[in-house]
Amino acid sequence: MLIHPFDATSGPDEWLPFLRTQGFGQLIAAGRGREVPVVVPTQYVVGSEKPLEILLHLARPNPIWAALSENPVVLLSVAGDWAYIPAAWKAIGSEDPTLGVPTTYYAAVQVVASAIVVDDEDGKLEILRRQLATLEPSSGHADPSAHVRRLPGIRGLRLTAREVVVKFKYGGNVDEPHRLAVAERLAARGGPGDAVAREHLLRRN
Repeated sequence: MLIHPFDATSGPDEWLPFLRTQGFGQLIAAGRGREVPVVVPTQYVVGSEKPLEILLHLARPNPIWAALSENPVVLLSVAGDWAYIPAAWKAIGSEDPTLGVPTTYYAAVQVVASAIVVDDEDGKLEILRRQLATLEPSSGHADPSAHVRRLPGIRGLRLTAREVVVKFKYGGNVDEPHRLAVAERLAARGGPGDAVAREHLLRRN
């Protein structure tokens, strides 16, 4: 992922909340000697922060398990909080709006991790409890042990981060007047993703 200095993260205080909030990404396992890696869209939760650990579970027939047996190193790619910025929005004052350069604002976190497969009952229950506590803490759901007969149908995964690569692309390459003009237009448009993209833009201004 190309990361210009003006798109670099300020640190975990910025990217960890994004990673937690998104909660959904693409888990990529290259395996060994494969022409095409296995890519699995998946829900996840962040476990510990130091070291960074990510927890999830997948169905036992998932093709990722074979790839993990060949190579336990995976990449979790998470992107979101995106908004398209039209060409005309990049022009202010007397600048010609037809000559503006369109772009897309977005945040992205890529976690290179070592994957540990969890097959024991207690380990899988622990992952499921953590996921439920994160995703629906007040729903009154039954403990996962109530579905213990279904546990053989899934396998858990614990991903321990080896490297985290982060990009926050929110107009850092232009001056403050141009960024503020885009922020105003995002507020006026009010489309999906516009509000959170505007928050990132103003926070990083």
